Amino acid sequence: MNLYNWNSSSTLATLLALFIICPIVAIFYSAFLGDTSLWPHLFSTVLPKYVYNTIVLMIGVGILSIIFGVSSAWVVTRYNFIGKNFFEWALLLPAAVPAYIIAYTYTDFLEYAGPLQKLLREIFNWNSVDDYWFPEIRSMGGAILVMSCVLYPYIYMMTRASFLTVPLSFYQTSLIYGRSSFFSVALPLARPGIFAGLALVLMETISDFGTVEYFALETLTLGVFNVWLGMNSLSGAAQISSVLFIFVVVLLTIEYLARRRQRYFEKSSGQNMLESETISFSGKLLCFLICLTPITLGFVIPVLILLNFVLSGFSIINFSEVIFAATTSISLALAGAATVMLVSIILIIVSNYKSNTFQKGLIFVASCGYALPGTILAVGIVIFFGWLNSITNIEMGYTAGGFLVLIFAYTTRFLAVGNAALRSGILKVHPNAVDASQTMGKGFLNTIRVIVLPLIYTNILIGGILVFVDILKELPITLLLRPFNFETLATYVYQYASDELLQESSFAALIIIVVGLGPVIFLNTTLQRVSQKKESN
Repeated sequence: MNLYNWNSSSTLATLLALFIICPIVAIFYSAFLGDTSLWPHLFSTVLPKYVYNTIVLMIGVGILSIIFGVSSAWVVTRYNFIGKNFFEWALLLPAAVPAYIIAYTYTDFLEYAGPLQKLLREIFNWNSVDDYWFPEIRSMGGAILVMSCVLYPYIYMMTRASFLTVPLSFYQTSLIYGRSSFFSVALPLARPGIFAGLALVLMETISDFGTVEYFALETLTLGVFNVWLGMNSLSGAAQISSVLFIFVVVLLTIEYLARRRQRYFEKSSGQNMLESETISFSGKLLCFLICLTPITLGFVIPVLILLNFVLSGFSIINFSEVIFAATTSISLALAGAATVMLVSIILIIVSNYKSNTFQKGLIFVASCGYALPGTILAVGIVIFFGWLNSITNIEMGYTAGGFLVLIFAYTTRFLAVGNAALRSGILKVHPNAVDASQTMGKGFLNTIRVIVLPLIYTNILIGGILVFVDILKELPITLLLRPFNFETLATYVYQYASDELLQESSFAALIIIVVGLGPVIFLNTTLQRVSQKKESN
């Protein structure tokens, strides 16, 4: 270990990283070294069901998300058809809709008393449920559908970026040999991007709480909640969390192995952008439907339902409560985003300029919180702060203490988002600029302030926006750790929707979706840059 790098900056970063890692350590300590008497009961009763339902949900959402994401990414990249330019960015719109909101809207729309089944009964003169069969939305299949409709953009975004960066000569070679450009070239070379997007989809799936709770699906995430609050067993919740953590590790390992040996290189000049292919009318219609289907299911229908709720229930919506919840959410999200970005700046700058191998590894581990479901982190944070309270005997006001605990939880959960945004920017800062500043007698902190921070300002802003929106939509952490009578937009929507009061929650849900459009616009801009860069090569 290089002891030379143990300076004040690296020591501060190390302590921050250790503090962020502590909740994860607390989970495993409580699960395996605390009260282990509940393990046999969990294994013989609920744990097999939780694991089975979680696996089935992951497989279903993964398959349907791949179908939506890969097919739409290919047709907008490869073919010319009506609305192509619109679909290129519109296919990202469902990413702005939280899964639990689409679950609420589709349940109201598709249930027996909903408008669709009412219309069918009027058209075909059906009198009761005995006269016809209609799929049950509150089921495993329903959960797979609604979650896939809002999670497929992860796969679409990364797959399309992969398709755009495949060298033109590879497609030309496949045509020379009479092979399919899609199956022989595009799909194999896009596999790392597909697996990276799929890993994000599956991690979002296993961390989802609002949808599975509303649909009464007994998954591992819901099991943590039930065992913690229902059985009043924090150690049991930690034990289920440790099983869920294993799922996350397996997903990350699969994603790493999928891209570890994936390489391709090309030395060429001139046009390197695959030109869009003109196809028949029937082909254009098929491409149009392939793109329209996920957008309609994941964005258009839920937003129209919410707008109808707002208009029809305008008189019963408590706008003052919604505005208060929005103010609370925005304040919490701003504080959380500022904290995350401040910690990210310290960790990434130290990791890049003032750290040894051990410190780099510790900072990397501290960035893994995004891969953990909110329920897991909530369990670990409660255990960790329980330890701190017993050691220090520091008593904080409940509301102030809960606010600080939430900020810490958001920092642990979303630090990876801030780190990723800053890392992509700081790698573009040439080391010579920093060396030249220090050669001229400027100190390290002054060099960072004058040289580095202005150059990565855009990355700081982007990371802050992404974290802000993630916090605004976060449900399980806020629901489990919030102070009493403390409502955010997410918990406000959850409280009313779980009581079947969808009209009352519709306006708050729309605010969440509108705010979520910010990152969607940013992601589309990023993809456009990739496309323009390819066209200029």
